[in-house]
Parts: sequence; structure tokens; C-alpha cells
Amino acid sequence: MGRTKGEAARTKSRPSSSSEAASLLPSGATVVGFGGYVGSSRVDSTLASTPDAPTFLDIDAEVAQHLKRLSRKDPTTKLKALASLSQLIKQKSAKEIVTIIPQWAFEYKKLLLDYSREVRRATHDTMTNLVSVVGRDLAPHLKPLIGPWWFSQFDSVHEVSQAAKRSFQTAFPAPERRLDALMLYSTEIFTYIEENLKLTPQSLSDKATASDELEEMHQQVLSSSLLSLAALLDVFLSEHSVRPDSENLTGESKHAAKARKIAVSTAEKLFSAHKYFIDFLKSQSPVIRSAAYSVVRSCIKNISHAINEGDMKVLAAAILGSFQEKNPACHSSMWDTVLLFTKRFPESWNTVNVQKTILSRLWNFLKNGCFGSQQVSYPALVMFLETVPPKAIAGDKFFLDFFKNLWAGRNLSYSTNADRLSFFLAVEECFLWGLRNASRYCDGAGGIYHFKRIFVDEILVGLLWQEYVLAAGSKSQDVAFSSYSQSKNIIQPIQTGSRETLNNKNSMDYEGILGKCIVKILSGIHCLENELFLVFSSKFQADCLDIFQQTENSFQDVQWVVKFSLLLDQHAVKKGEMWPVELVGPTLRKSFPLIETLDSPAAVRLVVVAVSIFGPRKIVQEITCIDTGTEKFLQAFNEILIPWCLKTFSLSTAARLDLLLALLDDECFSVQWDAIIKYLVNLGTACTNPGTMDRDYLPVLAILMEKARERTKKSSQRSVSYEDDWHHELLDLVAVSVVRSFPPFESSHARFLCAVLGGRSEDDRISFVSLNTLILVFKEVFRNLISFMMDSTFVWVKDVCSLFTNGRSYSDWKVESSSNPVEMAQFALEILNGSYFCLSTIEAESELFQGILAAIFIIDWEFNLITISKDKLNEEQIGKFQARLAFGEAVHAFRCKICDQFLKGFCENSRKCLGTTLIQSIKCITFVENEIDSDINFVSSCCQWVLDIFEFICQEELEKQQLLDQLLSRNEWWPSWIMPDSNFGARLKSENVSLHASKNTKFIALLDKLISEIGFGRVVAGVTSNASTSTSEDPLTDSGTDRSHFSRPWLAAEILCTWKWLGGSAIHSFIPSFSGYVKNGDYGFSDSIINILLDGALVQGAGSGLNLLWPPSFDEVETVENPFLRALVSLLSTFFQDNVWGKEKALSLFKQLQDKLFIGDTANLICLRILPSVMHILVRPLSSRFEDHTDDQCDSNIQDELHHATVEWLKRTLSFPPLNAWQTGEDMEDWFQLIISCFPIKVTETMQGLEPERYVYPMEKALLYELFKKQRQGSLHVVNKLPLVQLLLSKLMIISVAYCWEDFEEDDWTFFLHRLRFWIESAVVMMEEFAENVNDVVTNGSNDVNVTLSKLESTIVFSEPLTIELATNALVGFSLSCNLAGLQKKEHSENSGPLVSGRWELITDRILEGILRLFFCTAAAEAIAYSCCHEASSIIASSRFHHSHFWELVASCVVQSSSHARDKAVKSIEIWGLSKGAISSLYALVFSCKPLPPLQFASFVLLSTEPIANSAFSSETFNDGTFSNEDSQNLDTSSAENFQLREEISSKLEKLPHEIFEMDIVAHDRVNVLVAWSLLLSRLVSLPSSSLARERMIQYVQDSTNSAVLDCLFQHIPLELCMGTSSRKKDIELPAAVTEAANAAKCAITTSSVLFAVEFLWPTSPEKVASLAGAVFGLMLHNLPAYVRGWFSDVRDRSGSSAIESFTKSWCSPTLISNELSQIKKASFADENFSISVSKSANEVVATYTKDETGMDLVIRLPPSYPLRPVDVDCTRSLGISEVKRRKWLMSLMSFVRNQNGALAEAIRIWKSNFDKEFEGVEECPICYSVIHTANHSLPRLACKTCKHKFHSACLYKWFSTSHKSTCPLCQSPF
Repeated sequence: MGRTKGEAARTKSRPSSSSEAASLLPSGATVVGFGGYVGSSRVDSTLASTPDAPTFLDIDAEVAQHLKRLSRKDPTTKLKALASLSQLIKQKSAKEIVTIIPQWAFEYKKLLLDYSREVRRATHDTMTNLVSVVGRDLAPHLKPLIGPWWFSQFDSVHEVSQAAKRSFQTAFPAPERRLDALMLYSTEIFTYIEENLKLTPQSLSDKATASDELEEMHQQVLSSSLLSLAALLDVFLSEHSVRPDSENLTGESKHAAKARKIAVSTAEKLFSAHKYFIDFLKSQSPVIRSAAYSVVRSCIKNISHAINEGDMKVLAAAILGSFQEKNPACHSSMWDTVLLFTKRFPESWNTVNVQKTILSRLWNFLKNGCFGSQQVSYPALVMFLETVPPKAIAGDKFFLDFFKNLWAGRNLSYSTNADRLSFFLAVEECFLWGLRNASRYCDGAGGIYHFKRIFVDEILVGLLWQEYVLAAGSKSQDVAFSSYSQSKNIIQPIQTGSRETLNNKNSMDYEGILGKCIVKILSGIHCLENELFLVFSSKFQADCLDIFQQTENSFQDVQWVVKFSLLLDQHAVKKGEMWPVELVGPTLRKSFPLIETLDSPAAVRLVVVAVSIFGPRKIVQEITCIDTGTEKFLQAFNEILIPWCLKTFSLSTAARLDLLLALLDDECFSVQWDAIIKYLVNLGTACTNPGTMDRDYLPVLAILMEKARERTKKSSQRSVSYEDDWHHELLDLVAVSVVRSFPPFESSHARFLCAVLGGRSEDDRISFVSLNTLILVFKEVFRNLISFMMDSTFVWVKDVCSLFTNGRSYSDWKVESSSNPVEMAQFALEILNGSYFCLSTIEAESELFQGILAAIFIIDWEFNLITISKDKLNEEQIGKFQARLAFGEAVHAFRCKICDQFLKGFCENSRKCLGTTLIQSIKCITFVENEIDSDINFVSSCCQWVLDIFEFICQEELEKQQLLDQLLSRNEWWPSWIMPDSNFGARLKSENVSLHASKNTKFIALLDKLISEIGFGRVVAGVTSNASTSTSEDPLTDSGTDRSHFSRPWLAAEILCTWKWLGGSAIHSFIPSFSGYVKNGDYGFSDSIINILLDGALVQGAGSGLNLLWPPSFDEVETVENPFLRALVSLLSTFFQDNVWGKEKALSLFKQLQDKLFIGDTANLICLRILPSVMHILVRPLSSRFEDHTDDQCDSNIQDELHHATVEWLKRTLSFPPLNAWQTGEDMEDWFQLIISCFPIKVTETMQGLEPERYVYPMEKALLYELFKKQRQGSLHVVNKLPLVQLLLSKLMIISVAYCWEDFEEDDWTFFLHRLRFWIESAVVMMEEFAENVNDVVTNGSNDVNVTLSKLESTIVFSEPLTIELATNALVGFSLSCNLAGLQKKEHSENSGPLVSGRWELITDRILEGILRLFFCTAAAEAIAYSCCHEASSIIASSRFHHSHFWELVASCVVQSSSHARDKAVKSIEIWGLSKGAISSLYALVFSCKPLPPLQFASFVLLSTEPIANSAFSSETFNDGTFSNEDSQNLDTSSAENFQLREEISSKLEKLPHEIFEMDIVAHDRVNVLVAWSLLLSRLVSLPSSSLARERMIQYVQDSTNSAVLDCLFQHIPLELCMGTSSRKKDIELPAAVTEAANAAKCAITTSSVLFAVEFLWPTSPEKVASLAGAVFGLMLHNLPAYVRGWFSDVRDRSGSSAIESFTKSWCSPTLISNELSQIKKASFADENFSISVSKSANEVVATYTKDETGMDLVIRLPPSYPLRPVDVDCTRSLGISEVKRRKWLMSLMSFVRNQNGALAEAIRIWKSNFDKEFEGVEECPICYSVIHTANHSLPRLACKTCKHKFHSACLYKWFSTSHKSTCPLCQSPF
């Protein structure tokens, strides 16, 4: 079974598959053949004939199974079998594996011919594993394996061939062993190869295989066989296979000789049989042709004797004519074969037609760029020329044709840089080879010279040089030259740099490579024969002269000369060759007269390049024809070259100056430079004073100095003495003259100064002028900048100038006004821009140095202010600033440039002085009043300027703190309240502070901005970090922080007292920063501030005037007039609310105040005035709440302190007479306020749930109750109407009820409730008067809206604000009493408490009626104002914010009011007779443009609940009970038209403007639309499911509302942020807005309410509105499923609809489905004919209807995304029902359940009624085929007069509207 099967073995089927294999080739693997095999051992041949080979039966069953699978056609099966086989081989022993080798050998040979490369590679991998296991046991089985094994190593797929080599090397690790195996089995290998060469595509497979696969596999087999044959011949017949040093020489020589013999005989046989493989050379396949070339080359090399003369002609034609080969893959082997064949058989050229067979094909080959094999073919050309028989060609003609065709193919050879280099290297080598071997083709000296001259004339000059001139001369630029232009005598600065490529194809220039080739050829020619070199030299000179004689395009034409000169330098001169000077020197000598007469920069540049290459002396000697020597050189330089180079300004001036500098010789530098400067300066000052240059010659001098500076940069390695040689006293004179000149300036002025000063870059520190001159120049620069600043329209800019000129150096300066300060400043900036690094040189001149830099900063700041204030400027101001803006922009760019690292390079003192100057400038800026800089942008700019100073000037935190001290230093305006004191830290300022308040606010705003940027700790606490280079801006500190020196508690107090400033306030910005700082480490800093504020409050002495019943709001705190007390209250409130401070701090401050309260036995009245406001805050942390009251010793001590103080204060207050007896001037008020502050009341955000906030001891409670009774008894007979008395009494009553209500008697309650009613009714009277005034202004007022608005603004100012305050306290008391009544109901369920007895119900109802009237008054006022205009309603709504606590309490009571009270209040409003009724008023309030959240919620509750809801939506009143069949007959399409919502809500439901979608997400109109839908849905939910009102409202929604509101909802629910996530809820990580919406939707479905979302909607935020949107969506899904489904089906955005469906399925559908199934299960519509079964697990409902002998089962399935996807209805069983009727009933149920806007249970009930009607004989509608209409549930009642059929009115209406005719649908008669 393991033996070779011959032909049959290679005709088995192969699978059709292909894949890619991974590269597994080791780095050291052999690439071609085994010719390198040497060794001293061999395989024992005796092992090959082992008689007892195992049979197939001995193979393991699993292995046998996998071996059988290898014969399958499917390549996947083979791969799996091979993989399994490999694993089994690794697991088994060698003995077990040996048994499978025969069968494996059989399969192995077939697998090597498989079409799939993956199968072939896997076969070799398996073979590797096999030979690794069996080792030497493989030897007996090598004979059938060795042939295929060798063959496979030449697979055309690299990965396969490497895998085969790897397996072979694994079997034979040593090269010697591999060679022995090949020799031992050479016969088998040659036999296998021979058989392969006989194969045809058809013989490769005996099954149906694709012809293209067979053809491809046949090509693979042939190419691999030919390559393996060639490699084997090289292995056996090469000289390296002989091993003379072998130990077993005799035995080895025997095997080697045998193998060579077999190889020779086989090769001769195959060579003859296949006709020298000519047929393979002509194959259509390139891989076969390439392999055929290889095998022919091997045969020519190893068995050349096998070629007889008779066949030489045929073989020569085939090989020498192979230049027609166009496939580059074959060219390498083709060239090897051609070169070897020509070398072995040179006479073969005589057997063919050379011109036709060889040369014509070669010329075409070259002309076509070698068909893409440039890197292979071009290097072979010179070897080809070496082998060409000289007699076979005509020498000169051959070479001319050769180079002509080679040159013609150059354009096709430039695909890569490597191809281009190969081409020109081949040209160079072939050209020089031809010159060196001219004697081969010519006889005699004359003939040889003529031959060489042809090479030079025709090839070098005619082809190469001509091409170079055209290529190089066609370029228009070369960055090695100066760039120059002339426009109004202005020369642009030179640009020098590395030479760029002119032809950038593949990043290498064409003419550069061509030029290099010419230089190499010229170098070779110069070495061979000088006469030939002179031929080219003559041509070069002639071309140069011809160029210089032309006047047009000289710039472009001279380029090639310059470029060629540079190439000569690069490739010849720098390598030590001197022949280029023989080429360039004579050329310059002849051309220089022409160059002198031409004004050509390019021509001059040629001389410059020559000087740079050969040196100044050599070139001067050449062009002037002088003798060598320094004297002659200097004479020529001074007399010839200087006058020419410095002559009149022209286009070539820049180039001539380059030449002049290039001619500077190191030995003569000083003399030459002196001559140049003197010549130029004297020339420019012919008849003027020294130093005053003529304007025509200054540009020349400027350019010269720029070029000189460039030269110094390149010569930076030279000594200092060399740099000093550039200095010249005439340059100083010219510099001073130029800087003091007057406008107009030319660019050459600044250019000259920048060039002589230096300092453009950090490494350019060489100055060509003296230090004194340098200082004079910068002084003039500073003067020009000051002139510009003095011309500013900003007062602060002029003021800052005084800071600069106050120094001792400039105190006598008189800055004269200039007619053009901008131009002078521009001139100064140009100087600075080109020499700013020179400022470090004048750092010692501190005032000058600081002044210049500070001026730059100030001008930049002015530019910044003008830029941000453009919108505020008028046209006149804009015109005035326009010129300054352009200059300011340039200054800004300069300031940015110097601030990177430049400023920090100066010494500490310089930086400190500069920082001080700039900080003082900023301070000056903030205190100057200017109409265009008093906004937040100005403050932000100032802050950024300070931060820039810190960043660019300060290197340590200490320096920043020192600058902050400078910023905060005292001036005439600052500070206003507190002065820093070195001894006491701070002291109060005694003088009036109001005068400078406005100026201080800008400065405080700056400080506040600084705090937000760099932290409270750094600015106020003076924190300095230990790490000087720290860049952290964190305000937090650590234990290593030093704050003793820079701590500024006075600053914090100053800011707190200022309270408000530009763009901020203490409450919103400063106090939060302060609180954050204290939280993270205070170290007593806050105590210092509290002490300062407390001392200031005591000095001011005024009380706060706050309502001490509850914590004051920020708005209330702002009303405190005492700035210190206001700051103290707000700061303490924040500290204790945020838990920054605890009980210990509260107790400490409490004791401190106690100590100040009495001076001896006399009360300190000033302290008494401020104590209530502070105690109101301290009492909460000092006391414990009821639920927190414990026996903790620490807390007990603190409470004892408070208790004792409170008791003392109560006793002292009890000593006073009753309030009714109080007279103005007594100090009773302060003691009462103190008592009130000690008994705080806890209120919620919506003013609900009022209750006492602290635990009080019985003694305190008893004394408080006694104080209350004293006041009650004192009020029985005399009522003191003083406002203060009433306020104090109301507050005392409230705290007494809150803390002592259990002790109240009936008289106490009577007194309490009657006083409350009195105060509330007083407010009612005032508000009713207010509403009537608004009504009168709007209805009877002027037609002028502005007049009406003015009257409304005066109307909202209440004449008696005390009434509102008293009513507010009364509302608090009423809320307390209501809470207590509820508490008594729970505690006294059997015996009613005093508050729940019937006698108090009447007064309580009256109070509630009054509160509701208050509510309706403000609502009516806004509704009336809105009827006028939007601005009017805004005025009314805004007025409520002045008394927000009052209205919040009103709203809280309204929500808790009874239906009876609401009904009476509505009726009273309607009777009142205002222009707007109660409902309109409520709508105006709920949609208010200035919402006060509790009022909006209260109005929403009233509108959505009974009794108001019944009339709040439509003017019609419906019976809310279910309707009968008779009622349903009255419900049709016209009912939807008759049903109309009120205008207030319908306007927001019916017409949804497109602008809504473009509004902001929390825009007022968008929110109102959602609120309107919330009202509608709330009403819909409240109606019974089968009520007439509900049906008509649903019909209205379907017909009249805009479903685009659902699109609006999902603008608030950003589902696009979570698209692509899992649909499972647990896998979704939703954004905040989506989470809010999802939870709200679920809650709305569960509770059938949106109140939870509306209650906290205002003030609106994206998350709150998203919550409301989710709630509305959930309620719409629950109550209007068909409506939502219709909208969803129209959504065309697939990604959007997918996201909506996913959201609904995850968050809404599960709850909805559960609710629907539960309702169906609980429904009572089942009877003897109808039954329902519910499957919650399958979300199915089975409805069974039976009647007599008929029946059917209908299954209703709810989809997972219900109700977005329609319910599916299916009939699973029917009995006695026709197919038509069954389908009709099925469609009927489907129509009902899909069109139902409500519960499915209701749809099923109506459908059942429809069945019952049909069985009762009621005629169905012919249009919808239903008795009951699916939408409005009406019966058919409109009958045709002709056919008598009855129709639903809605169906008939739709028929008429769609068919556009009014005929009967059945009989077509007029209806």
C-alpha cells in the first residue's frame, strides 16, 4: 500500500480550493537548491529494502480514518484531517507511526499536487511532525517519498516551498546527510521529475475539476519540476559537491560518481527528448518560461557537450533571441542564460541573423525600459557588452544604436529611485567600458581616437549634456541662490538654505543624477585622455558664453551652469580631484567681461559658487589674470571688485554683495572689510556729514549687513577676535542717524538697524555696533512707543505712561506729540522684532529695559480691549481705532513671541521690577472709569493679563505672592471697608466709602476672577507652595504651606462687604470658594475673617431686618443694609449649612457674643441689634432636633449653654409690658427678635410640612407659653396697630404654636385663628384691589402699549408691604395648625382634639377660601395682563418674586385645599366680573412666562382635578358615566368637529409650529407644549374608559392634534447617545437625561399620572424636561396607543425608530403588557357565549366565542415592543363558520384592538358587542364591514334612500372626502 502507483497515483482527484499560507521560513534557511551540501556521512542503503513492511491492517483505527479523509475532494476536510493527524502523530511513539508511513507516502504524493496551497502547506507541516517522531525509521520508506519531497521544495508558493524545505531539513539536519540522501536516491528523483514533465492537465485528475484549476496546477507542476531538475544538476555536477577531505572517500566517491553519472545521462536524455526545452521556453506561462531558462542555463553550465552543432542554430535563435521576453519575472534567469550561452558559445552568433534575431529585439528591449526589470537588466548590460563577439557587430554603429535605444528607454525607467540610479550607473559603466575597449573594434591610433571622439560627441555631448542643459535650465528657482526683487528700491532679504530638489518625483532630482553621471564620465575621460576632456571643455565654455551673450531668460539659462558647478564640487572637488578647475577657470576668464556688463543675479551667482568651490584667490587670479600674491590680490579686490560689487543699486545687487563677502579671505579679512565699509559709507555721504547715509545707498548697506550676519552665523566656531573684526565706527554713526530720522520710513531703515544690532534669534548675539550705540537706539525705540501710548484715547494708557517716565533717567523727558505716532511706533516695533534678544545686553539699563517691555504689554492690552469692545464702539470711534488696531495686532504677535522663554532668562531683579510695573499698570486700569471697558469681558482680560505676568515673569510662588501684594496695595480708592494693618492684621476704614464704590467693583471683580483661576488659597490666604516650580492651581494646601506673611483676611472681609461686583457676587462665587478652602484646611484663617466682620457689624450697629422664622434666602440677605452683618450672616449660614463648621465653632461664637451682650449689668444695645440675626443661624448647630435628642455629654453641655441663655432672655422679655403697650423708642423689639431667633421653624422647599426645628426644655416651653398668654391677654381690650407690634405678635404666635401647641387652650386657639384670618383677609382685600386695578388699566386704559406698561409697573408697587409680610406669617401659622390638626386626628382617633372639633371647621374653610381668592387674584391679574401683551404679563409675574415666600405658602395651601373650597372660590371669581374668568386665569398662571414653581404646580393641580377639571377643557359638560348603545348613535364624526378645547390649551396642541423644533431644549414655549399635553392626558386618565367625554376627547386628539409632538418628546430624550447598546435593560448605560425619561415613563404608566414630573419641573433644566417628556410618552402609550403607533409607523429614520423601539421595549412595554393582561383577566365581559384565557408568559389572550353550533378561537398576541408594533390576531379554530365570515370576524377583531386608544380589555368588550349585534341581526356597515365603528363605536344609522343600506356616518364621511363624490358606495345613487 505504501508503494509508488505510477501514473495512476497522479491521476487521483484533487480538491478545488485556494488560500494563503503563513510564512514559517527560518532566517537561515537555504533559498535555492542544495548545491552547498557537503558532509562525510550517508544514509545506509541497506535499510531501503526491509522485507517486513507493515500492512494497512496494522494502522491505528483513528489514524486510518484520518488517512482515508485525505482522499476527499473538499479542502476543508483535508485540512481538518491533516491537523488531526498531526496531533495524533505528536502523541504516539515512533513504533506506532512507522506503520502508517506506506499509506502516508501514497497520500503524500497526491496531496503535493493539490490545488489548495493551504493543503500543500499543511501536508508538509504534517510531514515535519512525522519525521520528527520516526527519525531514522524513515530510511526504509525514502524511495517513494524522496522524489515528491525534493520536487515540493520548489513550489511556486513561497510558504509551501519553505514548509517543504523545513520538513526535509528536519529529517536530515546536517547538510552532508541531505546531500547523501539525494545522491542515494538520485534515480528515483530523476524518474519522478521525468514523469512530471510528461504530465498533461487532463492526467492530473480523474474527476470533474475546473479546467482553469487544472491548467494552473499543471503549470505549477511543470515549473517546480524544471526548477528541481536545474537545482539537482547543480548539486550533483557542480565542483562544490566533490569532497576530497571525506573520511570515507572510496564509498563516497562511488555514490557521487554514480549520482553524477545518472545526472548526466538523465539530463542528456531530457535535453534531447524535450528538444533543449525549447517548447518550455515558448510556453504562455511566465513561471514555466522562467524555470525553463533556469534548466537550460544549468544544462549549458554542466552538460554543454550535449549540445551538438546541428542543433546550435535552433538553440542560439531561442536563447539569443530571448530579448523579446516582456515579463520581468523571467528576466533574471533569461540574462543568466544569455550571458552564459554567449560566453560558452561565442561562435553561436554566426549561426543566426544578428540584426534580426538579436539586435532588433535588444533595441526594442532597451527602448521599452527593459519592460520593468531595470534593476536586473541594467547591471547586466556591461557584462553583455563584455561577451558580445566584436566581429559580430559593427563597432561605432552598434554603440550608437545601443546608447540611442538605451537613452530612449530612460523615461520608462523612472518608476523608483533605485530604477533611476540603475539606469544612470549602466550608462556610466557602458560609456567608460566602450572608451576603454575601443581597440576591440578599431585598428590604429587614428581609428581608436575617432571611435572615442564619436563617444564624446554623439553620446556625452549629444545625448547626456544636451539633456542636462535642458533639464537643469528649465527650472525657475534654486534656493541656493539669493531671492531678490526690486520694488521702489526695496530689496527682499536673502533666503539661504540647503538645496531643494528641482524635480521632486520619488524624492530625487533628475538633473542631479544626470549631472552626477556626467561628472563621473568626465572624471574617467580626464584619466583616460586629456584631449577628449578638452573637447567637452570647449563645448562647456561655448555654451556658457552663449548664455551670457543672451539678454532674455538669462536667469533660467544660467541655472544649469551653477548647478553643474555644484555637482563638480560635490562629486569631484571634495574627493580631491582638481580637474574641475580646468573646466570652470577658463570659462570664467572668458565670461567675466560679459558678466560685468550684465545686470544678471544668476550670472553673478555663478562666480559666487565658483569662489565657494575653489577659493577667492584662485578665482580672482582666473578672472583678473593677475599673478599670485596677497598684494596683487588686494589690489584687484579694491580696484576692480569693490567698485563693481557696490555700484548703483540694481537687480544683481544682492548677488554682487554675496560675491563681495565670498571674496573675503581669512588672512586679509580686516583690510578687506574696512575697505568695503569706507567705500560704501563715503559713497553714500558724498557731500553730507559722516553717518548720514543717502537713501539710495542705505538699502545696499542693509543688505550687506544682513549677509554679513549670515556669514557670522555660519562662522560661529571662529574666535571672538574674528567677531570684533566686523565692528566699524562708521556703522555706529549710521545707526544713530537712522534711528533718529523722521517719517516716512522705508523698510531699509529697520532692516539696517536689525542687521547691525543682531539679536533676531537666541544664538545671534553678535552686534556690529558698540554698547553705547545700542543703548541710544533702544532709547529712541522707547521714546517712539511712549509717543504712541500718549496718543491713545484711553485715559488709563496715558496714566500708565506717567509710571514709565517718573524714573530718574527719564524725568526730564518731554515727549512731543507726533503727527504720525503710529508710523513711528511701527518703526520701533520693526527694530524690536528683529533684535529683541539684544535687550538682554542692556539689562543693566533697568529703566530702559523695563520700560520697553512694559510698553509692549500695555499696547497689547489696549489692542485686546479695543478688540473685545468693538460692538460698543460707534463709527467715529471705530475709525479712530482702526490704525491703532493694525499696529496692536502686530504688537500682540510680538508679545506672544517674546513671552515663550525669553522673559524668564533675565535676572530676578529685572523680572521683579518689570512685574511691579505691569501690576501697577493693571491696577491703574481697573480704577479708571471708561464707558467701553466696564463689562465682564474687561475683567476677564485683566485677569488674563495678571496670569500672563505670573506665567512669563515669575519663576517661584514667592514671586507671585509679592506681585499680589503689589496689586492689593493701598491707593486713594482702595480698599473701601477694611485696611490691612501690620500689627493687628486689619482695621476698619473710618472715612466714607460710597464715593469709590463703583471703581472698587471692577477691581473686586478682577480679584474674584483671579480666585476662580488660581484658587482662594493663593489669592486670599497667601498660600505659597514649597515646590517653586509647581504648576498646580489647586487651592488646597498641605502642612508645609507658609501663610504667615502673605495671609490676607482683610481682603476676604473687604470682598464680602462689597457683596456685589461686575459679573459676580459674594454669594455665588466668593463664598463657595471660601467654603471649599476652609473644608480642606483652615488653620484659623476663617476665625480672623469672622472676627473682622463681627467687629465691623458692631461698629455699624444696624440690625438685619430679616424674618427670623426660617433661614433667609439669598435675596433676603441682600436686603440687609449693614454690610458687615450681611457678610457675617451669609458666611455663617454657608459654613453651617455645608457642614464646614460644627457645634464647637458655633458654641465658641455663641460665647463670644454672650460676652459682648452685656457691659456689666447693662445690655449692649448695639450687640443686641445684631445678635438675633446671628443667633438665628447658631441656634441650629447649638441645639438638637427632636429625633436626634440624645444624652451625649458633649451635646448636652452645648444645649445647656443655649438653654440657660434662652431662659434668661425669656425672663427678661417677660419683664416687659405686653406688645400692645409698646411705644416707639423702647428696646423691646430687639429682645423679642432675639427670642424669635431662638425657636426656629423647619420648612421644606415647597413650604409644606412646617414643624419646630429644635428640642426645647420644659422650662423654655413654659416661659414661651407664658409670654404668648401675656400678649393674648394684653390684646383683649386694646389692639396696637403699629406695624412692628403686629409683626412681632405674628412671629411670637407662630413659634408659640410650633413649640407649645399641646398647652394651648380653647381661648388660645380662638385668638390664634382669628388673628390669622384677619391678616389673610387683609391681604385678600389688597390683592383684589390690585387685580381690579390691573383690569382697569388693561380694559379701560390707553391704546398705547407703552403707557399701559408704565401704569402696570406703578400698579404692582404695593402701598402696604407690611400686609403681605403679616399674611406670610399668617400662612405659616395656618400651615402649622393644619399639620397639628392632622397629628391630632392620629393621636385622638376616638376623642377629637381641640383643633379637629367641629367649631373650627367654619373658620378654617373661611381661611382656605381667602387663600384661594389670593391665588385667583394673582392668576387673574396675569391673565388680564396677557390679553394686552406678553410684556404686561411678564411685569405681573415678576412682581411675585418680591414676595416669593408668601406665594409659595399660598400655593402649598391651595394644593391641600378641599373640592368644596375650590368650587366656592371659582364661583366667586366668576361672579366678580373681571375680564378673565377663573379657568383662563389658571391657564395664564400654568403657562406663565416667569414661573414661580409652587404656583405653576398648584394651578396644574386645580386644572387637572375636580371640580375645575370638568369645565377646564371644554365649554361643554359631559356625563362621566358610561354611554349606552343609544348614546353611541349620537357620536359620529361631526362630534369631533363640535368638540372644541378651550383656546388656552388648544393653541398649544393643534398647531405645533416648526420653530418649536429649533428652539432651545428648555425654551419656554417647548415646555408649555409638554405641560399642555400633560394636562390633556391627566384629564383623559381621570375620565371613565367608556364615557362619552373620553370618546369625544380621544376623537379630538386623533383628528385635531399634531402628532409631531412625539418627535419633540424625543428631542428631549437623547436616544442617539445610547444607540448601539444592548436592548436588555441591565446592559444599557444610559445618559442622565435618558435615565430620567425612562424612569418617568415607567412611573407614569404605573401611576397613570404626571404630577410627580410636573411638581419639580420649574425651574427647568434638561434633565427635568426630559423627565416630563418621558412621563408624557409613557402616559400616551398607556392611553393613546393607536395614536402613538400611527406616528411610529410614519418615522422614516431607521436608526431613530430602532432606538425608540428599543427604549420602549426596555422601559415601557413590560409594564404596559402586564397591565393590559391584568385588566383583561379582571374584566367582566365573559358570559355563556364568550370566554377569555390569559397567558402572561406568552403575552397571549385567547378569546373563545360560541353561538349555537358555531364558534371560533381567536388568539391576540402582544409584541415585545407593544404598543409601537401592532397586536397580532390569529384564528386557531373555527366551527360552522364560512371562510369569508371567519376572515371578516378576524379582521374585525384586529381592527378593534389596533385602533383602540385605551385598554385592550375595552377593545375586546366592544368587539364582543359587535358580535352580539351581528347575531342579533343588526346590519353591518358595508364600508368597514363592522356593526360598531372601530374608532367612535357608533352604530350604522345613515341609510341610502335607494338601496336602504345603513352606513356609519364616519365611514360615509371618509368615503365622500376620498372619492370626491356624494353617491352611495353600493348603488351609486345620490346620497
